Amino acid sequence: MTTITKNLIHKIPKNVSHVTDTLENGGFQVYLVGGCVRDLLIGREPKDWDVTTNAKPEEIIKLFEKTVYENTFGTVGVCVPHEIISSDVSHGTKEDVIRETPEYDIIEVTPYRLEAKYTDFRHPDEVKFSEKLEDDLKRRDFTVNSLALDNKGQLIDLYNGQQDLKDKLLRTVGEPDDRFQEDALRMLRAVRFAVQLDFTISEETTGSILKNSHLIKNISQERIRDEFVKIIMSKNPSVGIVMLQKFGLLKYVIPELEEGINCEQGGVHIYDVFNHLLHALQHAADKNWPLEVRLSALFHDIGKPKSRRKGEKKKYTFYGHEVVGARITKKILERLKFPKKESELVDKLVRNHMFFSDTEQITLSAVRRIIAKVGAENIWDLMNVRECDRVGMKKKEAPYRLRKYFAMIEEALHDPISVSQLKIDGNYLMKDLGIKPGPRMGWILNSLLEEVIDDPKKNTKEHLSELVLSLNLLPDEALKALGDRGKEKKEEIEEEEIKKLHEKHNVKK
Repeated sequence: MTTITKNLIHKIPKNVSHVTDTLENGGFQVYLVGGCVRDLLIGREPKDWDVTTNAKPEEIIKLFEKTVYENTFGTVGVCVPHEIISSDVSHGTKEDVIRETPEYDIIEVTPYRLEAKYTDFRHPDEVKFSEKLEDDLKRRDFTVNSLALDNKGQLIDLYNGQQDLKDKLLRTVGEPDDRFQEDALRMLRAVRFAVQLDFTISEETTGSILKNSHLIKNISQERIRDEFVKIIMSKNPSVGIVMLQKFGLLKYVIPELEEGINCEQGGVHIYDVFNHLLHALQHAADKNWPLEVRLSALFHDIGKPKSRRKGEKKKYTFYGHEVVGARITKKILERLKFPKKESELVDKLVRNHMFFSDTEQITLSAVRRIIAKVGAENIWDLMNVRECDRVGMKKKEAPYRLRKYFAMIEEALHDPISVSQLKIDGNYLMKDLGIKPGPRMGWILNSLLEEVIDDPKKNTKEHLSELVLSLNLLPDEALKALGDRGKEKKEEIEEEEIKKLHEKHNVKK
């Protein structure tokens, strides 16, 4: 089926048009294809622009000044220079100044390809090029991604993709078993497209995913992670997780989450662990919070099934689940090859999510300690995870509580929570007080920090200088013992305050 959609042409960026025009002027067929055409038709802004042509890689390369060709699948990256336009309106007139930069946009151009065998369920055993667009379109995943658009606005639709777009239906091109056995990642992509586009997956396609879900084991963890992240960052990630579970995919991606199914909690919780985590995740998405907060919301109670015990009056307890959950979360993120920085932050947020607000009893000292643990730059993310946890119980925070707690955090952020924030530092100790570098200096600074954490008013150069002179009179053994006791006291106070908060709020998780 061919239709004319000239109104779409003006929505194509100039860098993309440059590539398609150059290929067409070189005597080749050329089409935009796949997700970019789909997005143009439904009014979404395409993130990627894929071009297909009957030109072979070596013919594509000859037409452009700079290209990148380092793969075995025929795709050529055409480098189109950026043009930066700046405006000068200082004198009431607008002057456009155009200058070329060494930066480039990469537009991917792939020759028409034929179907081939996929023995690894991900990559074709060999790449065969074709002269016909039809050969290329029939090997694509879903009908809504098999649409092609040329420079004149002519839309090629061989598999009724336009109707499926109208019906918000996701169907495979041809037999779904064939498509998923060619590339098992397409099963995750089906879930991803469904939640991103708010589409329904056809009954036939769903049945095939259920039958072939085990093939996802053949896909690299990096590719699984990429699709999982896109699901998590969609507007409806909780729906995506449910679909993964119902389709038999979740047990191959994050089996630890399935342990929460039917794991009842009792108390203030009205959901089992699995559904509680889904509600928490969805709240993070509704708030449009970043990936790290969403992952932390999804994993914050993942340690509960392994830490659940029957307590007094046959009530469930989940003591230490945050520590167990952090360990499980770390393994999941390592398995899925998440970057170290993201993994470390999610680990901190999961491990410390049980820090509970109590506007009557909580002290600034406790607030300063949690800031020291997670970092001042991450404290608001921790509060967001905590909000997700509360909303996941269907128990929303009262506005006055949040306002007062936020005020306490802001106040605490002005107080010292690390040695670097003391009014005196190592250089001052050496130059002004004559303290020699070495272990003694560290013991002294740790002792000063402990004093200041308990009473920020003591964080003055005068008071700390006097205290340093007194501490420096102590022998090594006594000074070290003082520093060690300070560290132990710090941990004891922290644990005791958190314990009291748990008891106050009946937080027996």
